[in-house]
Amino acid sequence: MAALPRLLGASALALLLWAGLCSSVCVEVPSETEAVQGTDMKLLCISCMKREEVTASTVVEWYYRPPEGGKDEPIYKYRKINQEFPSRFSGRIQWNGSKDMQDVSITVLNVTLNDSGTYTCNITREFEFEIHRPLFQSSRVIHLTVVEEAGEDFTSVISEIMMYILLVFLTLWLLIEMIYCYRKVSKAEEAAQENATDYLAIPSENKENCAVPVEE
Repeated sequence: MAALPRLLGASALALLLWAGLCSSVCVEVPSETEAVQGTDMKLLCISCMKREEVTASTVVEWYYRPPEGGKDEPIYKYRKINQEFPSRFSGRIQWNGSKDMQDVSITVLNVTLNDSGTYTCNITREFEFEIHRPLFQSSRVIHLTVVEEAGEDFTSVISEIMMYILLVFLTLWLLIEMIYCYRKVSKAEEAAQENATDYLAIPSENKENCAVPVEE
């Protein structure tokens, strides 16, 4: 039951991405900001090209800064080939970018509590025009928190509460309907019994007089 809101949220995201692909429109979806230790965390970085009909050379650089502060540490670079820098993430970074280089995401494998911090995705595109080659730069910042166990989603808690309230309401409504029907049947049986008692109390001669005369 608690997984229902997550399922709906995942379905909505999938439909959004599907609609974007079908209509050839790039959809910039923000990355999740919480991960559970021991799992794989995809750091989503999407940068839509303004001119899809123009060929561009793309360079992607990923940086990490610990929660206590300091300088941004380069951890990954993509420029036609993958380049992983020596860091705490060595051997744990997987490229998840798309062929059109609009999705330039990476996945951190087997995240630990020490992986919490700020991740920056820098994208540099060099468009290949005949006369000049302009540059387009953009950045995405992700503040990631790694927790020991998955916490209860607030939306799922609200959904569970609403479902329990609905079940209680339906139970009470069904109980009220049963009581109403029982009383209605009981009154009908009492009325029928009273009519039968009144009929039996009438003397026999009166019962004969009550008969409807038959016309010849």
